[in-house]
Amino acid sequence: MRKIVILDGISMGNVDFSLLNSLGEVTYYDLTEDNEVTSRIQDANVILTNKVELNKDNLSNAKSLELICEMATGFNNIDIEYAKEKGIAVTNVAGYSTNSVAQHTFATLLHLYNEIAYYDDYVKSGNYAKSPIFTHIDREFNDISGKTWGIIGLGAIGRKVAAIATAFGAEVQYYSASGNNNNADYTKVELDELLSTSDIISIHAPLNDKTLGLINYENLKKMKKSSVLVNMGRGPIVKEEDLAKALDEGLIKGAALDVFVSEPIGKDSPLLQIKNKDRLVATPHIAWASVEAREKLFGYLIENIEAFYKGEKKNRIV
Repeated sequence: MRKIVILDGISMGNVDFSLLNSLGEVTYYDLTEDNEVTSRIQDANVILTNKVELNKDNLSNAKSLELICEMATGFNNIDIEYAKEKGIAVTNVAGYSTNSVAQHTFATLLHLYNEIAYYDDYVKSGNYAKSPIFTHIDREFNDISGKTWGIIGLGAIGRKVAAIATAFGAEVQYYSASGNNNNADYTKVELDELLSTSDIISIHAPLNDKTLGLINYENLKKMKKSSVLVNMGRGPIVKEEDLAKALDEGLIKGAALDVFVSEPIGKDSPLLQIKNKDRLVATPHIAWASVEAREKLFGYLIENIEAFYKGEKKNRIV
């Protein structure tokens, strides 16, 4: 019977891993440290990993390995060249989280844009109960309608966000870091124009040489002081120390982040030290993880294993 090893199952939450039992003998680990990988995969035919690094050093001991299943879209934690050299198939899952990430984009944006934390606290603190009038509008907030929404990365998620932003009444424009994306539905602009004219900027781009450190202090200075930055792409696209400085200096109104340079966020991250904490909404890389998205992801993982052993090329990277 083929042996299936799950290296960091806890990252998937409460999905039903027992569904894999019909495909082989399953060994499950919540988490796997770097020094534990070699021994845990040495007899595996199939490995499931999310963030555990699989490199030449640990893979070389897995003599029976046939398939590596990335439990995500990004596969930078896998040594693809070594897998190709050794004839080890690698699969990933794309497109499962589009709805979840788009929804989280608006959840965090609206939390910040509508000053929800402040007004929620105003009511729960008892101050509203003491008020002589029916309302309290000490913190200004704005409509999305009529604003310009700039998107960096107009892939599947970016397009979903663009459609929702349009439904809100925003004018959508986008910047393509690669220069290869041309979408007639929205206005394509250069980065400087997007930064200087957008009221809301959301990032849905992959991390590569063209996006690494793209949002730095110089580019943050080009943004409107009333603007909001949302990063749902990859943490290193935004220079965290520069963003913290920009928030403290009031260069932009606020930022909403679900991804960080280091995950979990570093204890010494400048984002945890900002003076005006209400300018920042931060969530622990959960945009991808709605119940429905994780169920879809796990279903695709099972399909990938089944397809491999049927000789099909579905979702194959290698």
